[in-house]
Amino acid sequence: MPSPNSPTAPYIGRFAPSPSGPLHMGSLVAAMASYLDAKVHQGTWLLRIEDLDYDRNVEGADLGILASLRRCGMHWDGEATWQSRRLPLYEAALKQLQDDGLVYACGCSRKEIQDSVLQAGGPKIGAAVYPGTCRHGLAPGKAARAWRLRVPQGPQAVYSFTDRWAGPQQQDLASEVGDFIVLRGDGFWAYQLAVVVDDGAQGITQVVRGADLLDSTPRQLYLQDVLRLPHPGFLHVPVVVNESGEKLSKQTGALAFDTGTDAAALLASALLPAARFLGLDVRADNVEDFWRQAVPAWAQRLARLPERA
Repeated sequence: MPSPNSPTAPYIGRFAPSPSGPLHMGSLVAAMASYLDAKVHQGTWLLRIEDLDYDRNVEGADLGILASLRRCGMHWDGEATWQSRRLPLYEAALKQLQDDGLVYACGCSRKEIQDSVLQAGGPKIGAAVYPGTCRHGLAPGKAARAWRLRVPQGPQAVYSFTDRWAGPQQQDLASEVGDFIVLRGDGFWAYQLAVVVDDGAQGITQVVRGADLLDSTPRQLYLQDVLRLPHPGFLHVPVVVNESGEKLSKQTGALAFDTGTDAAALLASALLPAARFLGLDVRADNVEDFWRQAVPAWAQRLARLPERA
């Protein structure tokens, strides 16, 4: 993958929030990092609303996210997109995987998977590695609940990449993940498939997001390979945590950083703290000056990261 500075590979990045509520400090950090990285590399910054988990969507949250980004001085290039308006792309990707014999119907419930793992001596806690129960067909009387993607076995299952922030990463898909879901039992498209299809369709060259998604990257690299899509570069920034050490999220009670206050209050309560969390030395008096300082500060922050082979 060419470096972000390569003149032969125009930089295209994106911010892709889910509309399950207003933006909080954790999501602001991710948005700021992706925005600054695009600006430092004179690139394009796209906005994509990932609204495929319909049960978690909050009415009006998508428009609230757009408004908060604008109030923060972050302006995306082109039109914002919504995943819910791109369903034919995911259907076409699944059809391609079916034609290539890479996916299969799975009738297992979560409890059945966990029971199978325990019977095989697997861990009692944590995400269970799918044991391949339905790999060779559904058992008699079983109905399909989801579609799973076959992962390779042996050395081909090991996916390695170098994250621009976190450094060298490696994961064995067969032993650490197992065949994973691309279409859920409730009919919703799985995140892994949708994000890969969208990044490919939009020509994303650099993915900048929170470190909570670092573990998903090998699955996405594999999906890009089997869908014959290019690999983007990756940069995963640290996630904001609460007092209990949990990732700051709507599920852990994260509050909206944008309460509709004036720009000065937004600068003091949100933009400057987010910049400090990312290690940026910014001391601005207004939003416009904040971004004038933040862009070179991000370039300096990248220069302080360890050299990656």
